[in-house]
Amino acid sequence: MACLRMAYLRMALWLAALLCGGLLAGAGGERASAQPAPERAVLLVDIKGAIGFVSAEQLTKALQRAKAIGAEALIVRIDTPGGLLSSTRDMIHAILASPVPVVMYVAPNGSRAASAGTYLMYASHVAAMAPSTHLGAATPVSLSPGGVPGTQPPRQKPSENEKDKQPPTDPASAMERKVINDAVAYIRALAELRHRNADWAEKAVREGVSLTASAALNERVIDLIARDVEDLLAQVNGRKVTTTAGDVVLETRGRPIVEISPDWKQQIMSVIADPNIALILMMIGIYGILFEFWNPGAIAPGVIGGISLIVALAAFSVLPVNYAGLALLLLGIALMVAEAFLPSFGIAGIGGIVAFALGALFLFDPEQSDIPIQVSWQVVAGLTAASAAFFVGVLGFAARARLRPVRTGAEEMIGSVGEVVYWEDGQGRILVHGEIWAAKSGARLARGQLVRVVGRTGLTLAVEPGS
Repeated sequence: MACLRMAYLRMALWLAALLCGGLLAGAGGERASAQPAPERAVLLVDIKGAIGFVSAEQLTKALQRAKAIGAEALIVRIDTPGGLLSSTRDMIHAILASPVPVVMYVAPNGSRAASAGTYLMYASHVAAMAPSTHLGAATPVSLSPGGVPGTQPPRQKPSENEKDKQPPTDPASAMERKVINDAVAYIRALAELRHRNADWAEKAVREGVSLTASAALNERVIDLIARDVEDLLAQVNGRKVTTTAGDVVLETRGRPIVEISPDWKQQIMSVIADPNIALILMMIGIYGILFEFWNPGAIAPGVIGGISLIVALAAFSVLPVNYAGLALLLLGIALMVAEAFLPSFGIAGIGGIVAFALGALFLFDPEQSDIPIQVSWQVVAGLTAASAAFFVGVLGFAARARLRPVRTGAEEMIGSVGEVVYWEDGQGRILVHGEIWAAKSGARLARGQLVRVVGRTGLTLAVEPGS
């Protein structure tokens, strides 16, 4: 047992050393990426996938570095289906406050700047697209039953009696109109600031329309189409833009391009910010800590569980968590734990499985994003089955093991049956498990009589007549 615990301890220390080594290596990588760039260089940063906390931090750090080195411009090569509304607004605020011109470039071919990406295009100082790319579909997505105006089938005209019974306003429709009108006003303000087509921007929000690169150029939604970054630099050269530092004439032709790679923290956060990964890490953390509580000294499950749970909480801090879904998930875990110890005949277990599945499905709030952010049903089904098996099965076995009679140690003698070897005046000797023990009893016993051990004091057993 001691050897096994030492092995677990070595494993935990190895994991801790590996983690520290990764952090140090990441820190070294971050320092390497922060090497001085050539004077008046053009910085290039890639933002791909759903817009979120990582994208906002990536853009903010790139703008800070561009300002620090006096970069000629920052090119943001983007390919996104949309993302979190809060992160999109943070990115727009950073662009509007930047003294360094921001060139938003939808590339490479086949990329898109949908939904939140369209807002970023309108906010940028220069908007460019590669051939065979598109943008648009900027309608805020609402997954409530009411949906978005214009997305539901037309309703039949109510009769005169129904009109009298209907309330003057529908709260859900009023809320939808407020959301749409706010989004329209926001993108129109950006369009007016950058002198781009505000009418099409409103259509992109109200009707969810999209444009190809050539159509966007004809509609004055973007400023130019470029084959690659070098072509982009050649075309924006000499263009005059307005930043917080005043009017700036871009001098980009022939400038060195410095690509900014994400640091170790951004790489880790981009992985764990996936809702599926975050939920899996949280469950590993809960499993590991519970297993450690039931087997004190195992060390490895507790260490792995603690690290996983902390990482999952870090992911939840940047994801739109629905606290009602989180409460349902924790309630489901509690009910499945209770099923392992209570004679509920499966009621608590079934209720726990249902609560766990519903909590996992509703764990993230989709209304805080313009694209669906939720856990896939395959992950929900797998974790639900694994949780049911773990809590009802493993913990059930552990509970039943605690109820089994003791097989070793001093307590193992209690309940054993022995035979009287010698007896006189309430005390004598008995044969138990092939050994002769001193014994005492308040009952009259005779040699050869069977007795049962009911207690033990030191090396003397308390017995009573047995069968």
